[in-house]
Amino acid sequence: MITELTQIDHYYEMLVEKNSQYEGIFYVGVKTTGVFCRPTCPAKKPLKKNCEFFGDAQEALLASYRPCKRCKPLSAPSYLSPDVQRLVDAVETNPERKWTDKDFDSLAIHPNTARRQFKKYFGMTFIEYSRARRLGLAFKHIRQGEPIIDAQLEAGFDSGNGFRDAFARIMGELPSNSKEKRALYSTWLETKLGAMLAISDHEQLYLLEFVDRRGLETEIMMLRKRLNAVIIPQQTEIIQLLTQELSEYFNGQRMTFTVPLAMIGSPFQQQVWQQLLQIHTGETYSYKQLAQAIGNDKASRAVANANGKNQLSILIPCHRVINSDGTLGGYGGGLERKKWLLALEQKMAQSLSEPITVPIASAR
Repeated sequence: MITELTQIDHYYEMLVEKNSQYEGIFYVGVKTTGVFCRPTCPAKKPLKKNCEFFGDAQEALLASYRPCKRCKPLSAPSYLSPDVQRLVDAVETNPERKWTDKDFDSLAIHPNTARRQFKKYFGMTFIEYSRARRLGLAFKHIRQGEPIIDAQLEAGFDSGNGFRDAFARIMGELPSNSKEKRALYSTWLETKLGAMLAISDHEQLYLLEFVDRRGLETEIMMLRKRLNAVIIPQQTEIIQLLTQELSEYFNGQRMTFTVPLAMIGSPFQQQVWQQLLQIHTGETYSYKQLAQAIGNDKASRAVANANGKNQLSILIPCHRVINSDGTLGGYGGGLERKKWLLALEQKMAQSLSEPITVPIASAR
């Protein structure tokens, strides 16, 4: 149980805020109800005097608290409501389907609910999401050289003009010009520390970030622009491998990753990221040590900037770089997550030993 008063005060503030950056960092036991919850639980917040804070769910269970039925602290954290999850599953079961408001009756979901909740989670309505998924399939057909009319019909559009207009809104340009574009695929992943967004093609991973990272939208926009790419909601074999290896990592069973990485950055940034990959699990470097390792001990500030530009969180371990005085320094995913990751890796380093082999493809 966490007993330090300053930490209790801080955790209680994060509990009231429902701060998603503290998912997996602490759990709160409520003395008056006998249940324990996640930091993001939607239930009414208890008074601070009725709270006990724990570093993991096992501690809360051993203190005789039972898991909350609303936030389900023993399962992987999910920011998707049951209704939204059902809709996502329905699209993946039949991605070619053209949805209308009447179709929600079969799922016992009100159209306004679907529209509002989807907008909250994905920044688009469910109809827009399902259309993007269908257009993604059409985009695949077009890039393979199939006639546009076939792609149009496969995507469920009776009108050629309607198809072109929808394609232009979602993908950014007309289908006839899309053979020049690269297709990337995005998937929402749930982890112990909160939701992450992964973007890959069929060969490499391009981005892995916590979804509440500040500036993520700009990162995605720059990635699309730099690679002349469209991003389609879909899971790939690369992301399936990533999902498996991340699960093993967060459970303390994996120290290295085999997911092929695409490092998109300047030669200097790539040099820094390559050096980050040489920091063993359980070890940390200071920014000065990292600068010295690349042969320029005066480049600490430039190294820190390159560290912050890393778009492949955890896999390229920028969280292993700390200040010279031993304090944590910065981290795009939040300092509590950085502290948690370093503690996890120190435990693994004591019990696991694996060779470091990470296949990499670099691009400017």
